[in-house]
Amino acid sequence: MATGWAGDGAVQDQIDATVKDAIKRARQQLPKGPSLERCEECEAPIPEARRQALPGVRLCVPCQEAHDREQRAASGYNRRGSKDSQLR
Repeated sequence: MATGWAGDGAVQDQIDATVKDAIKRARQQLPKGPSLERCEECEAPIPEARRQALPGVRLCVPCQEAHDREQRAASGYNRRGSKDSQLR
């Protein structure tokens, strides 16, 4: 049963859209091409074990951690919005 203006499957549609967006974002962030021997940001050498474990790796561990922190901070959003904003 729907409440307000939402359709019967609105909540599940929001969940599905959020999951699809997250999958798309994760796939876009996968490394492509050959691994680099030196970090493209700081020029530090990338260990052979890291290059073998992550084909296409472009960053050293410290730069990758900084990049991941930046991504996490920018990726948080609420698809549903607050109830007050829906009533206006």
